[in-house]
Amino acid sequence: MNTAIVEKSEPVTLVGGGDIGPEDLELALERARTLVAADSGALVALAQGRMPDAVIGDMDSLPALHRVRIPDERLHSISEQDSTDFDKALRHISAPLVLGVGFLGARVDHQLATFNAMVRHADRPCVLLGASEAVFHLPPRLELDLVPGDVVSLFPLVPVTARSEGLFWPLDGFVMAPDGQIGTSNRATGPVQIESDGPGLLAIVPRGALDGVIRWFLSPRCGRWPARGG
Repeated sequence: MNTAIVEKSEPVTLVGGGDIGPEDLELALERARTLVAADSGALVALAQGRMPDAVIGDMDSLPALHRVRIPDERLHSISEQDSTDFDKALRHISAPLVLGVGFLGARVDHQLATFNAMVRHADRPCVLLGASEAVFHLPPRLELDLVPGDVVSLFPLVPVTARSEGLFWPLDGFVMAPDGQIGTSNRATGPVQIESDGPGLLAIVPRGALDGVIRWFLSPRCGRWPARGG
């Protein structure tokens, strides 16, 4: 059990040190006002004139020159090296949703590690904002208003089955797996509904659908996966 460093009843913005668009942080903060930085994400926040409410990580990418600008009580060092700073931050934030910026683009290994953490901490809903897409771990059920032609990609990180309505190629009857059937480059025919039989399925939708995704995660109709045992 991880003790919450940041505990909020509303969404939280989490900023990382990866690629970030010029308006991404502001867009996120308009939807999630509490700002948490994952280690070097604090540099991104400070560069945009924002003081993080909390910084979580091993602090190896936060130079002392910048660290002294942040009040000590907002710095939360986690020294273990078995996980990424994104992982450390995600598992120590208790909120209905984490909206992440600065975690997509740049190094592929960092992105893969981020996706791994999202699935391992499936009980911590998180949406990542990219240059043209929003990426999230699919909850047990998703309902999303999309327009015909919108790309909906689904990528399994474990074997999983799902059912769908509103996709050009329905998911019913397929076992998806990272080394088998995947679901990239599917397309919406209108509003989409997807039910997954278990955790482990990443969803990638157009960036313009972000607000709809946020509304769904905050809806009482959106289920949540239980915390992983062990």
